[in-house]
Amino acid sequence: MSNANPSPSSLPGDPAAGAAIKATDRAHVFHPWAAQGRIDPLAVAGAEGSYFWDHDGNRYLDFSSGLVFTNIGYQHPKVVAAIQEQAGRLATFAPGFAVEARAEAARLIAERTPGDLDKIFFTNGGAEAVENAVRLARLHTGRTKVLSAYRSYHGATTTAIHLTGDPRRWPSDQGAAGVVHFWAPYLYRSPFHATSEEQECERALAHLEDTIVFEGPGTIAAIVLETVPGTAGIMVPPPGYLPGVRALCDRYGIVLVLDEVMAGFGRTGRWFAAEHFDVVPDLLTFAKGVNSGYVPLGGVAISAEIAAGFEDRPYPGGLTYSGHPLACAAAVATITAMAEEGVVEHAARIGADVIGPGLRELAARHPSVGEVRGLGMFWALELVRDRDTREPLVPYNAAGEAAAPMAAFAAACRKAGLWPFVNMNRTHVVPPCTITEEEAKEGLAALDTALSVADTYTTGG
Repeated sequence: MSNANPSPSSLPGDPAAGAAIKATDRAHVFHPWAAQGRIDPLAVAGAEGSYFWDHDGNRYLDFSSGLVFTNIGYQHPKVVAAIQEQAGRLATFAPGFAVEARAEAARLIAERTPGDLDKIFFTNGGAEAVENAVRLARLHTGRTKVLSAYRSYHGATTTAIHLTGDPRRWPSDQGAAGVVHFWAPYLYRSPFHATSEEQECERALAHLEDTIVFEGPGTIAAIVLETVPGTAGIMVPPPGYLPGVRALCDRYGIVLVLDEVMAGFGRTGRWFAAEHFDVVPDLLTFAKGVNSGYVPLGGVAISAEIAAGFEDRPYPGGLTYSGHPLACAAAVATITAMAEEGVVEHAARIGADVIGPGLRELAARHPSVGEVRGLGMFWALELVRDRDTREPLVPYNAAGEAAAPMAAFAAACRKAGLWPFVNMNRTHVVPPCTITEEEAKEGLAALDTALSVADTYTTGG
């Protein structure tokens, strides 16, 4: 399934080139989410399939898929060729025109979205998709408030960051954006003192309805939820929860927005994660996997009812590069290749048969693993100091010395040739959806080694 990858012994090494790139980067690049003087970015020389490598000849199996976007792997030849062909034919054009790549990308996306989400508004990425979904909901309902979950991430632009429920929101949140947060289900650390999925679902829905009632249903435009929360911890909702949210939205005339920026396009073993729960939202946001991030692209899939409201009145929003031809050509090639190569089905199989069982086997042997959860190519290991008390391996939002155990775990992963996705006290297993069984087992072996380091920080370590 994955592209052929060079072996470590065949990788070219040019340490001088790497040092020069890092020096220029340090002098001129202002990096996101970072204290600039405390970071040391790796200088990347190349990437292919599930791997990338540096200028010193070190190769890494990427268990982060970039930022969980290279669903089809790096340098897929069909996607690269499509970008090259489009650049030679029509490299760019304004969004107000009908362009083949844009129209075809919209058609292919609409074919795969659930229900009647057949109109596609293109953006440059996920945050802008969320911004426009909220704008659509507010215009459609004439209401202003929006509800979103704690333990969520929706982007870094103004509305998206206010919707976000993790600490990245704090520096930008003045509490005046019309956003109200609520607790979504998370049985392992249940805010509802539940002991079963059924209890967690029932109590989470009761809490959400209470929030709606006390906030005033007539003031709420939308509920925005990640279908399966991503960066916040890959907490797969219990059976019945999302249908229950859908029912609450219907009861109170609220627009349901499902954020599939991370969970969409094969990541969970379905084209969209909503398929797992038989739920059709009113608006669905996407980005990342739509073209594996080869050229920035995102969007909102819009229901027929909401789209009809803009037949005779203009939609007051747009972007200069909405539906950029290069990005859309990459999306057409990505979706087509995924369909022809069975990538979505492959992700489901490898997740169910290799990664899921492999992670549970690791959990049985490593006291630092408190819980394994996920589906498809979307998994999380929750690392703890004590399995009985469920004390996290590092405190919530830890930094500096307090975060040392997770830093040591991540360093051990890299030393073993694995590039991990680490957030707070978790490591997420989110490789390309094209990863082979052999590559997945290679990654699990590296995790096995690194978890032995995490084990040394447990109460029994």
